[in-house]
Amino acid sequence: QVQLVESGGGLVQPGGSLRLSCAGSGRTFSTYAMGWFRQASGKEREFVAAINWNGASTFYADSVKGRFTISRDNAENTVYLHMYSLKPEDTAVYYCAATPTSSIATREASYGWWGQGTQVTVSS
Repeated sequence: QVQLVESGGGLVQPGGSLRLSCAGSGRTFSTYAMGWFRQASGKEREFVAAINWNGASTFYADSVKGRFTISRDNAENTVYLHMYSLKPEDTAVYYCAATPTSSIATREASYGWWGQGTQVTVSS
């Protein structure tokens, strides 16, 4: 069983930066691949980024590639999403998720545990 808690969301101006954190519980956290998803108002949840169990492999949606960076600190049971050059279209609730597989996954169905989400609003 894994419990996930996101933090770090907020209001930021276009072009600004934010760092989201996802704190996980459980001794097996470091063996799970992790992902970030987001859901904008009125839209379906979409994949943002994923990282494998040891951080050696990452994958990004085209819409955030080059602007977002996913990383993890297994000693702290934490995954991060560094977001740069933010755009109004990045506004959404951001969720972190864990999958019991050790390899990267991009499909929602691959993930068994989800956080409660944190709101990111990009607006001037």
